Amino acid sequence: MILVDVIAATMTRPDRPLFRDVSVTISTGDRLGLVGINGTGKSTLLRVIAGKVPPEEGEVRLGGGVRISMLDQEAPLPPGTVLGIVSADADPERAWEAEAVLTRLGMGAHFDRDVDTLSGGEIKRVSLAVALLAPSDLLILDEPTNHLDLDGIQWLEDYLAAYRGGLILVTHDRHLLDRTTTRMIELDRGTGFVHEGNYADYLEAKSERDTAAASAESIRKNLAKTELAWLRRGAPARTAKPKARIASATALVNTKAEGPARPADLNLEFPTPRLGDVVIELHGVGATAPDGRELFHDVDLMLDPRERLGIVGPNGAGKTTLLNLMAKRAEPQVGTVKWGSTVELGYYDQHGADLDPTARAREVVAGPNREPDWTDARLLESFWFDKDTQWAQVGTLSGGERRRLQLLTTLAAKPNVLFLDEPTNDLDLESLRALEDFLEDWPGAIVVVSHDRAFLERVVTDALVIDGEGFVGRVAGGYPAWDAQRRGANSKKKPEKQAKKKQAKKSGDDRQKDKGGRSSSTIGHLLRTAEKEIARLDKKRVALLASLEAAASDHTKLVGLGSELADVESSLAEQEEAWLQLAEEQEASRS
Repeated sequence: MILVDVIAATMTRPDRPLFRDVSVTISTGDRLGLVGINGTGKSTLLRVIAGKVPPEEGEVRLGGGVRISMLDQEAPLPPGTVLGIVSADADPERAWEAEAVLTRLGMGAHFDRDVDTLSGGEIKRVSLAVALLAPSDLLILDEPTNHLDLDGIQWLEDYLAAYRGGLILVTHDRHLLDRTTTRMIELDRGTGFVHEGNYADYLEAKSERDTAAASAESIRKNLAKTELAWLRRGAPARTAKPKARIASATALVNTKAEGPARPADLNLEFPTPRLGDVVIELHGVGATAPDGRELFHDVDLMLDPRERLGIVGPNGAGKTTLLNLMAKRAEPQVGTVKWGSTVELGYYDQHGADLDPTARAREVVAGPNREPDWTDARLLESFWFDKDTQWAQVGTLSGGERRRLQLLTTLAAKPNVLFLDEPTNDLDLESLRALEDFLEDWPGAIVVVSHDRAFLERVVTDALVIDGEGFVGRVAGGYPAWDAQRRGANSKKKPEKQAKKKQAKKSGDDRQKDKGGRSSSTIGHLLRTAEKEIARLDKKRVALLASLEAAASDHTKLVGLGSELADVESSLAEQEEAWLQLAEEQEASRS
């Protein structure tokens, strides 16, 4: 059964087009993921499909009797209590599920609270519960994992996998996207591309598309060189045929292939002040929530100059509270926080700075004390803000573009210690991949609070676990090691608290240093460096092999290329051996 048929839909912004002539048909059982860089109109297209806004051009046809439920980033909740609102909008046959779903989404203790007293994150979770329980043949979710903890995201993933209606999903959670979708729609500079399969299939298809485009451009360049040489030799007699060839050759030479929407890498070059041996230290730190509940106690922590630490735990456990204490945004109720004299902190929080919606992006980067200049323009361009967007008012930017602008202002302050509190919310997938690559090579210390599993896997080497019952402990190996531990703990008796406290007092890094080894954060950095060098050398090896084949019978070239290839293969073998040794060292640090 066809649920929605979108025909040649077009939407624009005041300063630029979003998408043109996008057509898509959604039928029962279809599971679509919608991807594209920030500002391409993903949320707008969702609202067009849901019938919340009409397209400026084109048509949207809704199947007879089709019920659509949507989690809209901007839709407010009606007045009332949490449970009352969710129960009122739920399918009558499933009203009993309201309490269970709210509990799974971390709102089990807030059934009777008025929505006017909720935080922004709590409102998003209630809105998600409303969308999931409303009667629907088509479920449309815009960033549903924002403000969910890891258990909530895992539950949502299972829930959506079992949902039998049509599903359209915009999310930065790559694991969720990969498991729950069977077709991808990519918005790229106004055009919609459809890829069959899940997120992994989409990445493979996109890579093949990019390779084909590069191959076509290479062929075009070779043809253009031939035609250019012919033109320079002078065309023969002015017959119709040479004139046509001249026109064709001129067009071929002048044609330029459309490049990517933006570079794959963040070309940011910030001088990072050197950190001393003392970074940030916590000694016996404790905190309680405003309601008197203990969040954590006896926290001892020493950050390494190359720290890559992820803070994980359920919502309400005190992750942001701990981060704020480390940042000296608040004083600890118990214990002390010490900073090294060389620390320059950059803090990117969940809400970001309050940006004036009438200010232009270039003015935000320049700050209030000077006029924007060419250095600000170059900085914005390096973070994918084109000339039009630089002059756009903040209020016209998408949520992801505003978050990216806030992140840029944080990095532009040239910190050497970076705190990131839920940095992946509202960022597009390409931004996330580029940010992960940037952070891997960033020379300072990083502490991250995040529920994005893929981001944690890429960026952090150790996990600091806050369990919501007062305990804080460090786990070497980051999110994967902690996730494996907690999954195993589901079928075993929970370890004694005293043993946990003892482990927390002496971190995995400290234990390794006592043995004379390197910290896990240092090992992780060396592993990533080795992996990049292996990839570089392997790419060079493949290029040399192609050059050898092209050299054919040119013996002089063959000798030189063969010698270079031997050196590359020797270096590659050395790097692979170094990687194996580092991997063994990392494994030993976890035991």
